[in-house]
Parts: sequence; C-alpha cells; structure tokens
Amino acid sequence: MTAKRSLLGTIATYLVLITASPLTLVPFLLSLNVSLLEKKALNKGGPFTPAIPPTFEHYQDLFGRRVDFGEAIWTTVAVVAIVLVCQLLFSVLAAYAFAKLRFPGRDILFWVFLATLMVPQAVTVLPLYFMLSEMGLRATFWGLVLPYLFGSPYAIFLLRESFRQVPDELIDAMRMDGAGHLRILFGLVLPLNRPIMVTLALITVVSHWNNFMWPRIIGGNKVHVLTTATASLQEQYSNNVTLVMAASTIALIPLIALFLAFQQQIVRSITITSFR
Repeated sequence: MTAKRSLLGTIATYLVLITASPLTLVPFLLSLNVSLLEKKALNKGGPFTPAIPPTFEHYQDLFGRRVDFGEAIWTTVAVVAIVLVCQLLFSVLAAYAFAKLRFPGRDILFWVFLATLMVPQAVTVLPLYFMLSEMGLRATFWGLVLPYLFGSPYAIFLLRESFRQVPDELIDAMRMDGAGHLRILFGLVLPLNRPIMVTLALITVVSHWNNFMWPRIIGGNKVHVLTTATASLQEQYSNNVTLVMAASTIALIPLIALFLAFQQQIVRSITITSFR
C-alpha cells in the first residue's frame, strides 16, 4: 500500500511538472523565436510566427552596425568574475570564524551583521553613490564592483550554518596533526561543503549577472553591463522588438548553460540541507 501511494505521488508530481513546464519554457522559446524573425514577418504575423528561415541579422546588429554589445558582455563577465571570487573568499573566511572560532561578542556580531538583510537596497543606494562619487569612482568599472567585494550577509549565513555541521572531532584531529585554521578550512571544511559552495556561486553569478539598479545609477551612460545595455537598446530602438529580443537571448544563454551544467550539484545541496 505504501509503495502504491509512493508511485501515485511520483506520477502526480511529474504530471504537475509537465503541465507547468510550458509556463516556464514558452517565454524563453518566444524570445529566441522573435530574435530570429525578420522585422516584416513579426509585424505581419506576430511573435508566434515560426522563424523559418531564421535570420541572424539582429545579432549582427548588436555587435557592429548599431550598438556595440560586445563591450557590455565583457564588462559583465569581468564584474561577475571579480565579485564571485571576492565574495566567496571573504564569505568563507567570515563564515568559518562565526562557525568554528570563539571570540568575545561572536554571536552578537553575527546577528547584527545578519540584520542588515532587513535593510532594503534602495535605502543604501544614495549613500553608496555619494561615497563613490567623492572617491572619483562614478561611471567607472570599480564603481560597479566595489560595494559587492567583501562578502554578503546571505552568503555568510548560509555557509555558517553549513560549516557548523562539520564535526568538531575532525577539526580537533587536524589540529593535533599541526594544521592551522587555513589548512583546516581549505583542506577539510570546504571539501565537505562543496555542493553548498557551488550553489552559492551560482546564486552570486545569477544575481550579479542580472543586476540592474546599481549599474544603472553608478555607470550612467558611460559604463554598461548587459542589463543596462539592453535597457538602452529598448529606449533607443523601442520599435525594433527583434533587436531587443536578440540582446535578451544573449543575456539568457550563459545562465541557462550554467544551470544545465550544475543542476546535479544544486539538487544535491538542497537534499543535504533538507536532512540537517
């Protein structure tokens, strides 16, 4: 009876997923289809007109004829790479300190730091803007990057909770062998928490790849990332939907590829954390 209920539950789950999947897939497929349509075909038949034969003219326009989209792509890649490395490094160090080191005021400091998650981003935008403007970093690459370099409360909270599950006996054994904190962290704690690290890296990449408000404010019209470049295209070529859809499709492809490449790690991290 239990096996029958489990089978029925599995079948029902897959039916719900299959039924709901078009709601997720159709917007992506529609964006790709419109980006491959000729403008005349779009105006005549609408966005659901099959792109047969497809045209890549709009993608060529992005990289030369109308808008230089390549610079925005490289800027986005550089921002995401630097923020990812720095956030993971500082978040790992801070999370290890909060999880395994003992010092006065540790818990109070952690919860005060975590409370900053309750502060909306809109509240900190203006002070950050004035600070970086005074430093001469407005409309510069480092103005985009600097506010996000030194870890994030969410990442530190997630890693701290995961690091706390590492048995103290293993850490004590490494200390008896003469290992210091860095060796314990990079030789024991991180390997045991690899799925969480991969998931956190993906969350960081996606959030900063799609970041719009801060690059729009600090970058102005001089430094563009993918989101602000796409918005500028929409403002300049509001009647050319195919060009805007081509830009959106280019911005989506790397994120979809990342998810397909690391989906097993994401599922594994969810499974691990659900049993703790």
